[in-house]
Amino acid sequence: MADYILSCCSTADLTKEEFEKRDIHYVCFHYYLDDVEHPDDLYETMDADTFYQKMADGAMTRTSQVNVEEFIDYFTPFLEEGKDILHLTLSSGISGVYNSACTARDFLLEKFPERKIIILDSLGASSGYGLLMTTLADKRDEGMSLMELADWAETNKLRLHHWFFSTDLTFYVRGGRISKASGWFGTVLKICPLLNMDNLGRLIPRYKIRGKKAVIQEIVNKMVEHAEGGKNYTGKVYLSMSACEEDAKEVADLVAKTFKKMDGKPVIHNIGTTIGSHTGPGTVALFFWGDARTE
Repeated sequence: MADYILSCCSTADLTKEEFEKRDIHYVCFHYYLDDVEHPDDLYETMDADTFYQKMADGAMTRTSQVNVEEFIDYFTPFLEEGKDILHLTLSSGISGVYNSACTARDFLLEKFPERKIIILDSLGASSGYGLLMTTLADKRDEGMSLMELADWAETNKLRLHHWFFSTDLTFYVRGGRISKASGWFGTVLKICPLLNMDNLGRLIPRYKIRGKKAVIQEIVNKMVEHAEGGKNYTGKVYLSMSACEEDAKEVADLVAKTFKKMDGKPVIHNIGTTIGSHTGPGTVALFFWGDARTE
């Protein structure tokens, strides 16, 4: 057993069972429905169907990151047990949580100077961040030391690709990411924006694709273009979705037909409440290992 803790934020969008099975610890973000606070606790206190239905019914959402005090409370028991910590945060391109974790680290190292606390910016989100974490768990279980694992994560994290599309522009308009006029025309024309995460961990709109079938084909085309080994990709594939399981299954089926050598079948997760508060229903994301992400 490793003498350190592997840790992340709840926004890695794995299930509680997956976190526990892989011995990955997590700390919870928070979200608000109509100003009522809830923990982003992997759908323990509110299931995904209920959450997304509330959004569809008009509930207003917002989120808050893990603050410094929460990180101190979360990290302290591990340090008291004599464990070092490797914690990867949600991307700094979409959240300030990395800074909070670093501030907590600096405070705690004064109290526990003999311990190591390594904070890394995952530059990832949702189950792409989750795929990074389960890969790190594999490396840990193979015997990598704390510093070796941290170096591997820092060297390889930009090889983890994140591609997203949405069939519902409602929450892009509500969040101010597109104008009401663009949202109206996009809905009428059945435009599905295709986005990815760049080398700074920011979500960047890349293409405006007309029609669900076309965007499903294009997201898989992007995997052909960027995956390690192209169609001979042998790694794992994760997907995440927000209340659109059939769309995610269509993507997963096309991936399975296209990449016959991948490691197992594509695994589909729910987009968690933190990320889902911004995407709303109708988003599908595809994650895989490939070439280094760029601007």
